Amino acid sequence: MDLNYEVKTNKTFSTAVEDLKKSLSENNFGVLWELNFKEKLAEKGLDFQPNFKVLEVCNPKQAKEVLDLYIEVGYFLPCKMVVYEKENGVFMGMMRPTSLIGMSGKEELLSIAQQVETVLKKALDSAI
Repeated sequence: MDLNYEVKTNKTFSTAVEDLKKSLSENNFGVLWELNFKEKLAEKGLDFQPNFKVLEVCNPKQAKEVLDLYIEVGYFLPCKMVVYEKENGVFMGMMRPTSLIGMSGKEELLSIAQQVETVLKKALDSAI
């Protein structure tokens, strides 16, 4: 089982981030928070060269649905997506919601996780 889903793009890092955010919005997911690791580590006096950004994303209706069924799934929420540079390329990806929910052992949540995963994969693929 692959824990993550990842795509490579020929876009610049900043264009990939913006296009992913647009694609997420078009698929009813909002970006709740962003963390730029390169900038944050620089603030702490650490040199980290590649761009690496974390986006925490959420579909409120589906989040409420899973939290109503099993509040502890909040450990996995919101969904995290990353955009980063590696070996002269730009990658975008996420941990698969089905993998994360699968670890919880709550079978009744797998269908929702599959729906979320399908939409997030579509958003990633559209942002390429």
